[in-house]
Amino acid sequence: SMHPQIRQDGPGLCPLCAMDLIPLKSSNSGGEAVHPDAIMMSHEAMALANVQTTMVSRQNPVKEIKMYGTIQADERLSESQASYVSGRIEKLFVNFTGENVRKGQTIATIYSPEVMSAQQELLEAARMEDISPELLQAARQKLRLWKLTDEQINKIETSQEISPVIEIQANTSGVVISKNVSQGDYINQGNVLFDIANLSSVWALFDAYEVDLPFLKVGDNLTYTLQAVPGKTFPGKIAFINPILDPVTRTAKVRVETVNEGMQLKPEMYANATIEAPLKQYSNEIVVPKTAVLWTGKRSLVYVKQPNNEIPAFKMTEVELGPSLGETYVIMSGITDGDEIVTQGAFAVDASAQLE
Repeated sequence: SMHPQIRQDGPGLCPLCAMDLIPLKSSNSGGEAVHPDAIMMSHEAMALANVQTTMVSRQNPVKEIKMYGTIQADERLSESQASYVSGRIEKLFVNFTGENVRKGQTIATIYSPEVMSAQQELLEAARMEDISPELLQAARQKLRLWKLTDEQINKIETSQEISPVIEIQANTSGVVISKNVSQGDYINQGNVLFDIANLSSVWALFDAYEVDLPFLKVGDNLTYTLQAVPGKTFPGKIAFINPILDPVTRTAKVRVETVNEGMQLKPEMYANATIEAPLKQYSNEIVVPKTAVLWTGKRSLVYVKQPNNEIPAFKMTEVELGPSLGETYVIMSGITDGDEIVTQGAFAVDASAQLE
């Protein structure tokens, strides 16, 4: 039983292990005849080789897809804080990357002769309001285009004082992700001082391989975990799938939008996602474990146990594989519902068949 490939016409000893040979029974009396291409193995040999079989059945396949990615800032909530006037930066109130700012906060003051001239025009237009009110409105609008508030403009008209220094206020609340200037720099109109990202909502961007893309669609539910937040699972939905693949990695970006409660999620954190995608085009199909399938060049094979035999017999059967479901395969043809196949130890059965 240790070496079932050894066959002799009469009693004797095994030439490999010197154990007594045991009588060979071809099939159960009254049972079905063994197929000539089938390999027979005793129960003892199956136990030694840890051969296990499973009855196959039909089911609705579900593909488990794993994706890996990172947390990124929501591009729609990111803004560049630019200067609307030319001049010299007198003082910066935001001094380093990563600093939090709030909307309306003064982040810099700029010395600008242009602003001084515009304020002088405002005061001259205010004195001529009775004669030409349109001129006053034009002077006010010019300052508004430079992002001066109505309160600042009214203060200039009331105090009759002009200043060459203008305050730059933040357009949005968030975190400074890029600081592009230093105190004392000369800048032109439109130069970007800071890039600010609002992290109240973030993106989880995952890489999906091209073989998995047919099973993903916008709106699918998934869950993901973070190495930085162990023990917690974050739910989400696919909001966007990039239609363009990366030519190097052969992956497409899959975006999941997440509300960042408590600011737990920080850009560049690693994330692992799992999604269970039902294969609607493959309903009610036979699914077998990957361990049951053998490959011999172009063919995919399984061993099917022959029914109604006292000594187990297994026949090699070619199958057509469908999509991979992670640890299982969809079988398109070759075996039918109710067949019993080898799911553990298929290599041992194949080795016995090759030796015989």
